[in-house]
Amino acid sequence: MKTSVNKTCLIGPAIKPEQFIAEHLFFYLVNGSMSGYYGGETYTLKSGEYGIVRKNRLGRMDSAKENHQAEKIIFVFDEPFLKKFQDKYKFISSRIKSDEPFLRMGDNELIPNLIRSLKPYFDLQGQIDKAFFELKREELLLILLKLRPELSGVFFDYRIPGKIDLEEFMERNYKFNVSIERFAYLTGRSVSAFKRDFKTVFNQTPNRWLVKKRLHEAYFLIERKNERASEIYQDLGFEALSHFSFAFKKLFNLTPTELAGQKKDVN
Repeated sequence: MKTSVNKTCLIGPAIKPEQFIAEHLFFYLVNGSMSGYYGGETYTLKSGEYGIVRKNRLGRMDSAKENHQAEKIIFVFDEPFLKKFQDKYKFISSRIKSDEPFLRMGDNELIPNLIRSLKPYFDLQGQIDKAFFELKREELLLILLKLRPELSGVFFDYRIPGKIDLEEFMERNYKFNVSIERFAYLTGRSVSAFKRDFKTVFNQTPNRWLVKKRLHEAYFLIERKNERASEIYQDLGFEALSHFSFAFKKLFNLTPTELAGQKKDVN
């Protein structure tokens, strides 16, 4: 079995485009620059920099042009692999104080050397046999744990998220385009409990509240910040510009373009 690589070399299961980070990810930027939005903060990587995106977080890669041109290598540390690794090497999970969604690694030679060691394994089609992928994934994890032993508390923590404050979480994460099931999971609730608690807190259904919240934010950005609908709709959780424009007009009785035009007329 082989895994194809283009601008991205992915080691592990495929990453879904959904904005829910289901598994730990290790990013190494070979060249270029790229940004990601995790836990309310924007993190930027430049050539030769690397770090870990923690699982059970909401986040998204910046859609800026440089991200598409950046050459990056991504290792996915999924739970089955981690459990097998932990059993093999007898690592014990320790506590880690930091709750940051993105963990940077300090300068060292071990990780860049490992990345360079991948090159001879690529064939003419830019592919590497899965067996070599697995060996290199183990090697990387051993290096990470050697450099920062406390990361065992990140990688070998298999607990599901606990129940948290629903209002605070939703006010902070309403822009992410994920399912109600994901929101429920991340707040430590079943779907039915999430909907029940949501109705109590916001007096609306989750779907209705999310749409209105995102559209009011869009109105603010267009009217006050001179943003274009085409530049903000994805960052506000809408998959298509046409859907965004239709919902915007239905709520405000004018299109984003008409709102922007009104502002220009006033100026």
